[in-house]
Amino acid sequence: MSVTTQPSFPPVDPSQLGLRERKKLRTRIAIREATYRLIAEQGYEATTVEQIAEAAEVSPSTVFRYFPTKEDIVLTDEYDAVLEDVLRARPAEEPFLESLRAILAQALELALRTEPETTKVRMRLMAEVPAVRARTLESMSVTGRMLCRVIAERAGLDEETLEVRVYAMSILAALHEASLYWAETDYRDDIRTLVDRALTTIDGGLPG
Repeated sequence: MSVTTQPSFPPVDPSQLGLRERKKLRTRIAIREATYRLIAEQGYEATTVEQIAEAAEVSPSTVFRYFPTKEDIVLTDEYDAVLEDVLRARPAEEPFLESLRAILAQALELALRTEPETTKVRMRLMAEVPAVRARTLESMSVTGRMLCRVIAERAGLDEETLEVRVYAMSILAALHEASLYWAETDYRDDIRTLVDRALTTIDGGLPG
């Protein structure tokens, strides 16, 4: 993909995957769908990995092979593994926040169109379930390192530079708070607007 071409979602096209990769993708989706179905029926705490495995028709060890913890089933999707590539595909001269803004707008548009209830449940669990919120904060460090690589590359800096690390983590914190705010206010606002506001705050500071 040319760096001047705007990437589109979903970035994972099953038709372009080999048989083994398609099978793995189907398994991941089956586990995730089973998890959300069980959570809707009986709540997060009452849902066990053994129940998820049975509902998805796989073994518990298979669940753990794809998702190290139950919380990871809720928090990860098929975009996570390719986000770095999608960011790198944006125009090199484009401000980083504009690249991120464009990518998130596409991803959220797709999520709200194809999985609106799942998207809401994910955000609600992040806001209400301590284990999910804690795992979210842990996973932010991994995503933060990825952002550091891309930001540093754009800025011509070392990814270990303090300013790069602070900038990357401030972006993630802003996106995290936008997600929590959306759930805590009963999805009153458009999540795309909230994300845009969060990134604007990072870029320009407090309004007024």
